[in-house]
Amino acid sequence: METVDLACEKRETRPKGLANRIRREGRVPAVIYGNHGKAVAVAVGGAELKARVSTASRQRIMRLKSDSPDLNEKHVILKEIQKTPVSGDILHADFYEVDLTKSLRVSVPFRFTGRAAGIADGGILSPLVRQVEIECLPLEIPEAIEVDVTALKIHDVLHVSALQFPDNIRPLFDTDYPVITVMPPTVAEVVTPVAAAVEGAPAEGATAEGATPAAGDKPAAGAKDAKEEKSGGKKG
Repeated sequence: METVDLACEKRETRPKGLANRIRREGRVPAVIYGNHGKAVAVAVGGAELKARVSTASRQRIMRLKSDSPDLNEKHVILKEIQKTPVSGDILHADFYEVDLTKSLRVSVPFRFTGRAAGIADGGILSPLVRQVEIECLPLEIPEAIEVDVTALKIHDVLHVSALQFPDNIRPLFDTDYPVITVMPPTVAEVVTPVAAAVEGAPAEGATAEGATPAAGDKPAAGAKDAKEEKSGGKKG
């Protein structure tokens, strides 16, 4: 596991608008909590933090660089970030202090590799979960757990218990949940022009609305009476 440096400094939490001023300066308000003592409010560089939290490096161990002796050289991992919905700028971050000699629990993503055999038959590869919880030493956290899907045929399901994990990593799960499957191809219902015409045709013996009866067709009795009544009744 790669370790990266992150500059930080302690910050005050009051007055209330101080956090916004920190953001305007290009820094991010953050909190460090974990193994020792109470939570510590800090500020870190916004651009520097954004570079550290890409998908590939989300679980990297960060070594703090600070003028404060109680923060300098501490190791943390990112636990949570808050972003703006449009620009994606980081508004706040939570860090967890780690002891490099003690195992910890983290979630890491799956990386699916290979081409499933069922795809050749029209199947659709369908991941059911995207990450797995593991336990290992901080410096041994992998960027991802690779899952080879080459042997999967249509309807095959790969469960978490069948995955290969490195010896230094222990997967954590209570039930043997499915991770990925190959779904059968979906066939859309096709309506032919003939079928559509039959479906839209009027019932036998009925005249479509607005249609003129063909020559030789006799009007229904009710229709004849209504016509005579409209003209003032029968003569004589």
